[in-house]
Amino acid sequence: MAILKHIASKNANYAEIQRYLMFEHDEDTNKPILNENGKLIPRKGYIMDGINCDPFTFDMECRELNALYRKNESYDEIKSHHYIISFDPKDTDENGLTGERAQKLGMEYARKNFSDHQTLVCTHMDGHNKSGNIHVHIVINSLRKYDVERQGFMERVSASAPVGAKRTSTGRSAPCDSRAGYKHHLSKDYLIHLKQSLMDLCHREHLHQADLLAPAAKKVTDREYHAGRRGQKKLDERNRQILADGLPIRRTAFQTQKDFLRSAIEASAVSSCSREEFQKLLLEKYNVTLKVSRGRFSYLHRNEENILPAGCLALIMKKIISWSCSGKIQKLKNTEKKPLLVKPLMQNRNSLQTSHPIHYRKLLYQSCLSSQTCGL
Repeated sequence: MAILKHIASKNANYAEIQRYLMFEHDEDTNKPILNENGKLIPRKGYIMDGINCDPFTFDMECRELNALYRKNESYDEIKSHHYIISFDPKDTDENGLTGERAQKLGMEYARKNFSDHQTLVCTHMDGHNKSGNIHVHIVINSLRKYDVERQGFMERVSASAPVGAKRTSTGRSAPCDSRAGYKHHLSKDYLIHLKQSLMDLCHREHLHQADLLAPAAKKVTDREYHAGRRGQKKLDERNRQILADGLPIRRTAFQTQKDFLRSAIEASAVSSCSREEFQKLLLEKYNVTLKVSRGRFSYLHRNEENILPAGCLALIMKKIISWSCSGKIQKLKNTEKKPLLVKPLMQNRNSLQTSHPIHYRKLLYQSCLSSQTCGL
Protein backbone atom coordinates (compact mmCIF):
# COMPACT_ATOMS: atom_id res chain seq x y z
CA MET A 1 0.00 0.00 0.00
CA ALA A 2 1.27 3.46 -0.85
CA ILE A 3 1.55 5.89 2.05
CA LEU A 4 2.25 9.62 2.16
CA LYS A 5 4.59 11.20 4.69
CA HIS A 6 5.23 14.92 5.22
CA ILE A 7 8.25 16.61 6.83
CA ALA A 8 8.62 20.39 7.27
CA SER A 9 12.23 21.58 7.44
CA LYS A 10 13.67 24.84 8.77
CA ASN A 11 17.14 24.11 7.40
CA ALA A 12 18.25 26.98 5.18
CA ASN A 13 20.93 24.87 3.48
CA TYR A 14 19.08 23.48 0.46
CA ALA A 15 22.26 21.70 -0.66
CA GLU A 16 21.88 19.21 2.20
CA ILE A 17 18.62 18.04 0.65
CA GLN A 18 20.39 17.38 -2.65
CA ARG A 19 23.17 15.47 -0.89
CA TYR A 20 20.65 13.32 0.95
CA LEU A 21 18.90 12.40 -2.27
CA MET A 22 22.08 11.60 -4.22
CA PHE A 23 24.41 10.09 -1.59
CA GLU A 24 24.10 7.36 1.00
CA HIS A 25 23.18 8.39 4.56
CA ASP A 26 23.00 6.60 7.89
CA GLU A 27 19.34 6.03 8.72
CA ASP A 28 19.85 6.46 12.48
CA THR A 29 22.03 9.59 12.59
CA ASN A 30 20.97 10.99 9.18
CA LYS A 31 24.59 11.79 8.43
CA PRO A 32 26.38 11.01 5.13
CA ILE A 33 28.38 7.78 4.91
CA LEU A 34 32.00 8.22 3.80
CA ASN A 35 34.28 5.70 2.11
CA GLU A 36 37.85 4.87 3.14
CA ASN A 37 39.06 8.02 1.33
CA GLY A 38 36.64 10.27 3.23
CA LYS A 39 34.41 10.94 0.21
CA LEU A 40 30.65 10.67 -0.17
CA ILE A 41 29.27 7.38 -1.51
CA PRO A 42 26.71 7.81 -4.34
CA ARG A 43 23.45 5.90 -4.03
CA LYS A 44 23.31 2.77 -6.16
CA GLY A 45 19.98 3.50 -7.80
CA TYR A 46 18.16 6.81 -7.98
CA ILE A 47 16.40 8.96 -10.58
CA MET A 48 16.11 12.71 -10.03
CA ASP A 49 14.26 15.39 -11.99
CA GLY A 50 13.23 18.97 -11.33
CA ILE A 51 10.08 21.05 -11.86
CA ASN A 52 10.48 24.83 -12.33
CA CYS A 53 14.20 24.38 -11.64
CA ASP A 54 17.28 22.41 -12.61
CA PRO A 55 17.73 19.50 -10.17
CA PHE A 56 21.46 20.18 -9.77
CA THR A 57 21.05 23.94 -9.12
CA PHE A 58 17.99 23.60 -6.90
CA ASP A 59 19.71 25.19 -3.90
CA MET A 60 20.88 28.32 -5.75
CA GLU A 61 17.53 28.89 -7.47
CA CYS A 62 15.67 28.60 -4.16
CA ARG A 63 17.95 31.17 -2.53
CA GLU A 64 17.47 33.55 -5.46
CA LEU A 65 13.68 33.31 -5.21
CA ASN A 66 13.80 33.84 -1.44
CA ALA A 67 15.94 36.94 -1.90
CA LEU A 68 13.56 38.27 -4.58
CA TYR A 69 10.55 38.21 -2.24
CA ARG A 70 12.56 38.68 0.99
CA LYS A 71 11.17 35.50 2.49
CA ASN A 72 12.75 32.60 4.42
CA GLU A 73 15.27 34.96 6.02
CA SER A 74 14.45 34.11 9.65
CA TYR A 75 15.84 30.99 11.31
CA ASP A 76 12.41 29.84 12.56
CA GLU A 77 10.71 29.91 9.15
CA ILE A 78 9.95 26.69 7.30
CA LYS A 79 12.29 26.65 4.30
CA SER A 80 11.15 23.48 2.51
CA HIS A 81 8.54 20.73 2.59
CA HIS A 82 9.47 17.09 2.05
CA TYR A 83 6.80 14.63 0.89
CA ILE A 84 7.60 10.91 0.64
CA ILE A 85 5.46 8.45 -1.34
CA SER A 86 6.31 4.92 -0.25
CA PHE A 87 4.90 2.12 -2.39
CA ASP A 88 4.08 -1.40 -1.23
CA PRO A 89 6.98 -3.86 -1.73
CA LYS A 90 4.47 -6.28 -3.32
CA ASP A 91 3.96 -3.88 -6.23
CA THR A 92 7.44 -4.69 -7.56
CA ASP A 93 6.66 -8.36 -8.20
CA GLU A 94 2.88 -8.41 -8.57
CA ASN A 95 2.22 -5.16 -10.50
CA GLY A 96 5.50 -4.55 -12.31
CA LEU A 97 6.48 -1.38 -10.47
CA THR A 98 9.97 -0.20 -11.47
CA GLY A 99 12.04 2.83 -10.58
CA GLU A 100 11.30 4.45 -13.93
CA ARG A 101 7.56 3.93 -13.55
CA ALA A 102 7.60 5.24 -9.96
CA GLN A 103 9.52 8.33 -11.11
CA LYS A 104 6.94 8.93 -13.82
CA LEU A 105 4.10 8.65 -11.31
CA GLY A 106 5.95 10.94 -8.90
CA MET A 107 6.42 13.59 -11.58
CA GLU A 108 2.72 13.39 -12.46
CA TYR A 109 1.75 13.74 -8.81
CA ALA A 110 4.12 16.69 -8.27
CA ARG A 111 2.94 18.54 -11.41
CA LYS A 112 -0.66 18.13 -10.30
CA ASN A 113 -0.20 19.32 -6.72
CA PHE A 114 3.01 21.42 -6.64
CA SER A 115 3.24 22.94 -10.11
CA ASP A 116 3.71 26.41 -8.61
CA HIS A 117 6.84 25.54 -6.59
CA GLN A 118 10.46 24.74 -7.30
CA THR A 119 10.36 20.99 -6.89
CA LEU A 120 12.77 18.07 -6.73
CA VAL A 121 11.41 14.60 -7.55
CA CYS A 122 13.76 11.73 -6.74
CA THR A 123 13.05 7.98 -6.73
CA HIS A 124 15.05 5.56 -4.59
CA MET A 125 14.96 1.85 -5.36
CA ASP A 126 16.81 0.61 -2.26
CA GLY A 127 14.06 1.33 0.24
CA HIS A 128 14.23 2.76 3.74
CA ASN A 129 16.57 0.79 6.02
CA LYS A 130 17.36 -1.55 3.08
CA SER A 131 13.75 -2.76 3.02
CA GLY A 132 13.65 -2.82 -0.79
CA ASN A 133 10.42 -0.87 -1.27
CA ILE A 134 10.47 1.79 -3.99
CA HIS A 135 9.71 5.29 -2.72
CA VAL A 136 9.61 8.78 -4.22
CA HIS A 137 10.92 11.93 -2.53
CA ILE A 138 9.22 15.22 -3.45
CA VAL A 139 10.97 18.29 -2.03
CA ILE A 140 9.52 21.75 -2.65
CA ASN A 141 10.70 25.23 -1.74
CA SER A 142 8.24 26.64 0.78
CA LEU A 143 8.00 29.86 -1.27
CA ARG A 144 5.65 29.77 -4.26
CA LYS A 145 7.16 30.79 -7.62
CA TYR A 146 4.10 31.00 -9.91
CA ASP A 147 0.40 31.81 -9.59
CA VAL A 148 -2.02 28.91 -9.80
CA GLU A 149 -5.77 28.57 -10.01
CA ARG A 150 -7.42 28.71 -6.62
CA GLN A 151 -8.80 25.38 -5.35
CA GLY A 152 -11.39 24.57 -2.72
CA PHE A 153 -8.85 23.34 -0.17
CA MET A 154 -6.96 26.66 -0.27
CA GLU A 155 -8.35 28.58 2.69
CA ARG A 156 -6.00 31.47 3.53
CA VAL A 157 -6.51 35.08 2.42
CA SER A 158 -3.68 37.57 2.88
CA ALA A 159 -4.34 40.38 5.36
CA SER A 160 -2.24 42.88 3.42
CA ALA A 161 -1.12 42.35 -0.15
CA PRO A 162 2.33 43.47 -1.30
CA VAL A 163 2.84 46.36 -3.70
CA GLY A 164 1.35 45.58 -7.11
CA ALA A 165 -0.64 42.56 -5.92
CA LYS A 166 -4.00 41.84 -7.50
CA ARG A 167 -7.20 42.68 -5.66
CA THR A 168 -10.54 40.88 -5.76
CA SER A 169 -13.78 42.49 -6.90
CA THR A 170 -14.68 43.24 -3.27
CA GLY A 171 -11.41 45.06 -2.66
CA ARG A 172 -9.93 42.37 -0.44
CA SER A 173 -6.45 41.00 -0.89
CA ALA A 174 -5.95 38.08 -3.22
CA PRO A 175 -5.84 34.56 -1.72
CA CYS A 176 -2.26 33.89 -0.66
CA ASP A 177 -2.49 30.10 -1.05
CA SER A 178 -2.51 30.45 -4.83
CA ARG A 179 -0.30 33.50 -5.52
CA ALA A 180 3.41 33.79 -6.18
CA GLY A 181 5.53 35.22 -3.38
CA TYR A 182 3.54 33.50 -0.64
CA LYS A 183 4.44 30.33 1.23
CA HIS A 184 3.11 26.79 1.11
CA HIS A 185 0.57 26.13 3.85
CA LEU A 186 -0.41 22.53 4.57
CA SER A 187 -3.85 22.72 6.14
CA LYS A 188 -6.06 19.79 7.10
CA ASP A 189 -8.11 20.10 3.90
CA TYR A 190 -4.93 20.35 1.83
CA LEU A 191 -3.58 17.12 3.36
CA ILE A 192 -6.87 15.34 2.68
CA HIS A 193 -6.63 16.47 -0.95
CA LEU A 194 -3.06 15.16 -1.25
CA LYS A 195 -4.00 11.78 0.24
CA GLN A 196 -7.03 11.45 -2.00
CA SER A 197 -4.94 12.35 -5.03
CA LEU A 198 -2.43 9.62 -4.16
CA MET A 199 -5.17 7.02 -3.65
CA ASP A 200 -6.73 7.89 -7.02
CA LEU A 201 -3.33 7.57 -8.69
CA CYS A 202 -2.67 4.14 -7.19
CA HIS A 203 -6.15 2.84 -8.00
CA ARG A 204 -5.75 3.97 -11.59
CA GLU A 205 -2.40 2.17 -11.89
CA HIS A 206 -3.77 -0.95 -10.10
CA LEU A 207 -1.26 -0.69 -7.23
CA HIS A 208 -1.80 -1.81 -3.65
CA GLN A 209 -3.48 0.97 -1.72
CA ALA A 210 -5.09 1.40 1.71
CA ASP A 211 -7.56 4.05 2.83
CA LEU A 212 -5.33 6.94 3.90
CA LEU A 213 -8.31 9.00 5.12
CA ALA A 214 -9.36 6.46 7.77
CA PRO A 215 -8.01 7.13 11.29
CA ALA A 216 -5.13 4.92 12.31
CA ALA A 217 -5.79 2.38 15.06
CA LYS A 218 -2.17 2.76 16.17
CA LYS A 219 -0.40 6.06 15.63
CA VAL A 220 3.41 5.93 15.59
CA THR A 221 5.20 9.22 15.03
CA ASP A 222 8.51 9.51 13.21
CA ARG A 223 10.23 10.41 16.48
CA GLU A 224 8.83 7.36 18.25
CA TYR A 225 9.78 5.10 15.33
CA HIS A 226 13.43 6.18 15.39
CA ALA A 227 13.53 6.01 19.19
CA GLY A 228 12.36 2.41 18.99
CA ARG A 229 15.01 1.56 16.41
CA ARG A 230 17.77 3.11 18.50
CA GLY A 231 16.54 1.33 21.61
CA GLN A 232 16.37 -2.01 19.80
CA LYS A 233 19.90 -1.55 18.49
CA LYS A 234 21.26 -0.85 21.99
CA LEU A 235 19.32 -3.80 23.40
CA ASP A 236 20.78 -6.16 20.77
CA GLU A 237 24.31 -5.01 21.61
CA ARG A 238 23.68 -5.52 25.33
CA ASN A 239 22.27 -9.01 24.69
CA ARG A 240 25.35 -9.98 22.70
CA GLN A 241 27.53 -8.99 25.64
CA ILE A 242 25.32 -10.98 28.03
CA LEU A 243 25.53 -14.05 25.79
CA ALA A 244 29.30 -13.69 25.61
CA ASP A 245 29.40 -13.76 29.42
CA GLY A 246 27.30 -16.94 29.45
CA LEU A 247 24.25 -15.38 31.11
CA PRO A 248 20.57 -15.82 30.09
CA ILE A 249 18.76 -13.05 28.21
CA ARG A 250 15.72 -11.54 29.86
CA ARG A 251 14.32 -9.37 27.06
CA THR A 252 14.78 -9.40 23.29
CA ALA A 253 12.24 -6.79 22.10
CA PHE A 254 12.55 -3.11 23.03
CA GLN A 255 9.41 -1.17 23.96
CA THR A 256 9.06 2.59 23.99
CA GLN A 257 6.98 4.30 26.65
CA LYS A 258 4.01 4.58 24.30
CA ASP A 259 4.30 0.93 23.24
CA PHE A 260 4.21 -0.17 26.87
CA LEU A 261 1.16 1.98 27.56
CA ARG A 262 -0.66 0.69 24.48
CA SER A 263 -0.15 -2.95 25.45
CA ALA A 264 -1.11 -2.25 29.08
CA ILE A 265 -4.29 -0.39 28.09
CA GLU A 266 -5.39 -3.00 25.58
CA ALA A 267 -4.78 -5.89 27.99
CA SER A 268 -6.58 -4.14 30.85
CA ALA A 269 -9.55 -3.06 28.74
CA VAL A 270 -10.22 -6.63 27.56
CA SER A 271 -10.48 -8.02 31.12
CA SER A 272 -12.36 -5.08 32.68
CA CYS A 273 -16.09 -4.44 32.91
CA SER A 274 -16.07 -0.92 34.35
CA ARG A 275 -13.91 2.13 34.43
CA GLU A 276 -13.09 1.62 38.10
CA GLU A 277 -11.95 -1.94 37.45
CA PHE A 278 -9.91 -0.78 34.45
CA GLN A 279 -8.25 1.94 36.54
CA LYS A 280 -7.46 -0.49 39.38
CA LEU A 281 -6.00 -3.12 37.03
CA LEU A 282 -3.75 -0.58 35.32
CA LEU A 283 -2.34 0.59 38.65
CA GLU A 284 -1.85 -2.81 40.27
CA LYS A 285 -0.54 -4.82 37.33
CA TYR A 286 1.25 -2.23 35.17
CA ASN A 287 1.92 0.60 37.64
CA VAL A 288 0.10 3.07 35.39
CA THR A 289 -2.13 5.80 36.81
CA LEU A 290 -5.29 6.72 34.92
CA LYS A 291 -6.40 10.34 35.22
CA VAL A 292 -9.75 11.67 33.99
CA SER A 293 -10.21 15.39 33.48
CA ARG A 294 -13.33 16.78 31.80
CA GLY A 295 -14.08 13.43 30.23
CA ARG A 296 -10.57 13.04 28.78
CA PHE A 297 -8.28 10.19 29.68
CA SER A 298 -4.56 10.55 30.34
CA TYR A 299 -1.98 8.04 31.56
CA LEU A 300 1.09 8.36 33.78
CA HIS A 301 3.69 5.68 34.44
CA ARG A 302 5.32 5.79 37.86
CA ASN A 303 8.82 5.86 36.33
CA GLU A 304 7.98 8.75 33.98
CA GLU A 305 7.26 12.43 34.55
CA ASN A 306 5.22 13.24 31.44
CA ILE A 307 1.49 12.54 31.33
CA LEU A 308 0.37 11.11 27.98
CA PRO A 309 -3.17 11.90 26.77
CA ALA A 310 -5.11 9.11 25.11
CA GLY A 311 -5.03 10.98 21.79
CA CYS A 312 -1.26 10.51 21.53
CA LEU A 313 -1.72 6.75 21.65
CA ALA A 314 -4.49 6.76 18.99
CA LEU A 315 -6.24 3.75 20.46
CA ILE A 316 -9.80 2.84 19.54
CA MET A 317 -11.08 2.24 23.07
CA LYS A 318 -14.74 1.33 22.46
CA LYS A 319 -15.05 -0.33 25.87
CA ILE A 320 -13.92 2.75 27.77
CA ILE A 321 -16.25 4.96 25.75
CA SER A 322 -19.16 2.64 26.54
CA TRP A 323 -18.26 2.75 30.25
CA SER A 324 -18.38 6.56 30.25
CA CYS A 325 -21.63 6.69 28.28
CA SER A 326 -23.35 4.07 30.46
CA GLY A 327 -22.31 5.95 33.59
CA LYS A 328 -23.78 9.19 32.29
CA ILE A 329 -27.03 7.48 31.21
CA GLN A 330 -27.41 5.81 34.61
CA LYS A 331 -26.83 9.13 36.34
CA LEU A 332 -29.50 10.80 34.22
CA LYS A 333 -31.99 8.02 34.99
CA ASN A 334 -31.42 8.30 38.74
CA THR A 335 -31.80 12.06 38.72
CA GLU A 336 -35.31 13.34 39.29
CA LYS A 337 -36.44 16.62 37.81
CA LYS A 338 -37.03 19.36 40.34
CA PRO A 339 -39.14 22.46 39.68
CA LEU A 340 -37.36 25.77 39.44
CA LEU A 341 -37.71 27.98 42.48
CA VAL A 342 -38.97 30.96 40.53
CA LYS A 343 -40.57 32.94 43.35
CA PRO A 344 -37.52 33.11 45.69
CA LEU A 345 -35.35 33.87 42.70
CA MET A 346 -37.53 36.83 41.70
CA GLN A 347 -37.56 38.04 45.29
CA ASN A 348 -33.77 37.96 45.45
CA ARG A 349 -33.60 39.83 42.18
CA ASN A 350 -35.95 42.58 43.40
CA SER A 351 -34.07 42.95 46.68
CA LEU A 352 -30.81 43.59 44.85
CA GLN A 353 -32.08 46.55 42.82
CA THR A 354 -31.50 49.22 45.43
CA SER A 355 -28.48 48.67 47.62
CA HIS A 356 -25.71 47.54 45.17
CA PRO A 357 -24.22 48.77 41.90
CA ILE A 358 -25.59 47.29 38.70
CA HIS A 359 -22.55 45.13 37.85
CA TYR A 360 -22.52 43.67 41.38
CA ARG A 361 -26.26 42.98 41.19
CA LYS A 362 -25.77 41.05 37.95
CA LEU A 363 -23.07 38.84 39.45
CA LEU A 364 -25.14 38.16 42.54
CA TYR A 365 -28.22 37.36 40.47
CA GLN A 366 -26.23 34.86 38.37
CA SER A 367 -24.90 33.19 41.54
CA CYS A 368 -28.44 32.83 42.88
CA LEU A 369 -29.58 31.30 39.61
CA SER A 370 -26.72 28.80 39.53
CA SER A 371 -27.16 27.81 43.18
CA GLN A 372 -30.85 27.00 42.66
CA THR A 373 -30.37 25.04 39.43
CA CYS A 374 -27.22 23.08 40.37
CA GLY A 375 -29.26 20.23 41.89
CA LEU A 376 -30.90 19.40 38.55
